[in-house]
Amino acid sequence: MLYRLITIIGGLVFVAALFALVWFFCKQFLEHHGVRDNVTDRATVLATWTFAGMSVGLVFAVVGAFILGPWAFYRTLRGHGVPISDGAAVWWGFGIVLASLGITALGFFGFLVAVGAY
Repeated sequence: MLYRLITIIGGLVFVAALFALVWFFCKQFLEHHGVRDNVTDRATVLATWTFAGMSVGLVFAVVGAFILGPWAFYRTLRGHGVPISDGAAVWWGFGIVLASLGITALGFFGFLVAVGAY
């Protein structure tokens, strides 16, 4: 029973880490493209919608996260007026989703091995 509780708490920590990674990558993206006004707030909005798209995509099918996440990133980015082409915005969104999920998955897998759940 203790391992289940530890695994659930660890899972929640990794969900928070996933959002933090998405936020960090979104902030770096905005700064890279010259956004200086309210960059923290804009990164939060962009990360929130990207995370929501990823989450819905993960619920329906794991592959859906790699479709809905970049789409949510692209749709939200259009409202920020960042000078980037549509195709580049989708690819940046895909990269952010892939990097965030990859880092989090590796960390969570390591956590499961460490607690003996895998």
